[in-house]
Amino acid sequence: MYWTEFLTVALIHLLAVASPGPDFAVVVRESVTHGRRAGTWTALGVGTAIFLHVGYSLLGIGLIVSQSIVLFNALKWAAAAYLLYIGFKALRAQPAKPVADDLHKEAGERTARGAFTSGFVTNGLNPKATLFFLSLFTVVINPHTPLMVQAGYGIYLAAATATWFCLVAMLFSQQRVRAGFARMGHWFDRTMGAVLIAIGVKLAFTEMH
Repeated sequence: MYWTEFLTVALIHLLAVASPGPDFAVVVRESVTHGRRAGTWTALGVGTAIFLHVGYSLLGIGLIVSQSIVLFNALKWAAAAYLLYIGFKALRAQPAKPVADDLHKEAGERTARGAFTSGFVTNGLNPKATLFFLSLFTVVINPHTPLMVQAGYGIYLAAATATWFCLVAMLFSQQRVRAGFARMGHWFDRTMGAVLIAIGVKLAFTEMH
């Protein structure tokens, strides 16, 4: 009965999650710098944060945020500040030591908790995600769709997001890929830092429509 609605939700989500953004940037950076384990935990953090968006969308809190310029701006600036923080931190990266000595060491320097938190906060504070899920649960999904069915959509969205970014982590944490990026040394970190800062600045000037 709800298959058409589900397929529409799945297609929209696929298009949204596949487009480069803060989540993609942070997963790639963690995967290349710290390895597959850190990248995977970051991906799981991003996926888990989806439950946050789904939760307040189902409760109607997202609607309140979207209608309040003060709350929207508070969320926007918090997200922008976080992205600028990790971006500037990456810009300060120093030249790397020889690749052979560092790749395995770096993989162990990042704790699972730290990587998970990085992914969770990056996605959870993204106001664009707030607006995306608000529109998804108010425009695309019929308000008369049973709450349990909507919750099922939410579980799918979280699982699909985590799966997608785990695949991204697997790709960018491969030894050959990491070695290729590592040869660029600190320039890769600085480039990713610049990307995160650009996203943060763009986010800071996002206006509520």
